[in-house]
Amino acid sequence: MLFMRPESGWIEVICGSMYSGKTEELIRRLRLARIARKKVQIIKPAIDTRYSEADIVSHNEQSMRSVAVRQARMIPEHIGDAEVIGVDEAQFFDEELVPVCEELAREGRRVIVAGLDKDWKGEPFAPMPELMAVAEFVTKQHAICVVCGCPANFSQRKTLSREKVLLGAGDVYEARCRHCFQVPTEEQLRLFEEQSSS
Repeated sequence: MLFMRPESGWIEVICGSMYSGKTEELIRRLRLARIARKKVQIIKPAIDTRYSEADIVSHNEQSMRSVAVRQARMIPEHIGDAEVIGVDEAQFFDEELVPVCEELAREGRRVIVAGLDKDWKGEPFAPMPELMAVAEFVTKQHAICVVCGCPANFSQRKTLSREKVLLGAGDVYEARCRHCFQVPTEEQLRLFEEQSSS
């Protein structure tokens, strides 16, 4: 990482597919910040209760205490005098996350944001693209495709659902490479919805 003045703030984005180690990398950076005696605050979206209501938790069960908030505009209320801010599962926050992170960085804080950069259709998952555009540093994590073993950059939904946000882990998603990733067709989705309603 480049040398930056102590009083300057910046934004770091950690992105990638499911099972690429985004939360694990976020936790690693936050632990190092604590070792450096920095005041750290961690934020997660209240909607994400998969592993814990109070902690951020990686798929390999590393965890750190966090504060769960419903909307991005509520984040500054929980920051206090923290010098380093960690935000996990950023894709579950609204568009307000971008100006909130920028304001925290302007205040001289280091803001580290982790989240999915693509949704279940392989399309940009807002607000992550906007955060990547304004961030000083972007780290793209990769998983391993469960089909062929190549680097995976897509989150394959294993169930037929049109919902933009569908919480789940290995029961609902798996990592896939570009070649093995498949988006359900409209016909598949329609048949599934007809069967579900009957």
